[in-house]
Amino acid sequence: MKTVFHTQITVRITDLNYGGHLGNVSAYSYFHEARVRYFRELGMTEGDIGDGVALTQLNAYIEYKGEGFAGDVLRASVFIDEIKRTRFRVNYEFVRESDSKLIVRGHAMLAAFDYATRKPRRLAPAFIEKVRAYQSG
Repeated sequence: MKTVFHTQITVRITDLNYGGHLGNVSAYSYFHEARVRYFRELGMTEGDIGDGVALTQLNAYIEYKGEGFAGDVLRASVFIDEIKRTRFRVNYEFVRESDSKLIVRGHAMLAAFDYATRKPRRLAPAFIEKVRAYQSG
């Protein structure tokens, strides 16, 4: 996976499931947290990517490759691709820093949305430009 944005997330006790490792709900919330941090790096939020456009999630895919345990520091990597007229895909990988073990990866499809009219929108040109500039640098 081509990677352009990194951040760290530490696995908390409350992130574990009955098996004692990183649970589904927490892994999904890690995707969201990493994505929000990436957008912050670009100077925007999911609620405002420019031109009065917000985002909504259409789907998500999570694949577990290892177990994450309380105290593990995970290096999150985020990369956007498949940018279309109204949507794009966000890719994620979480690797345990202590041993470089891939713990979880996946992707989500997000779409431009106007919450005032409750209708889909085109992606803001400024958003597309910022993503492409950031990822090509």
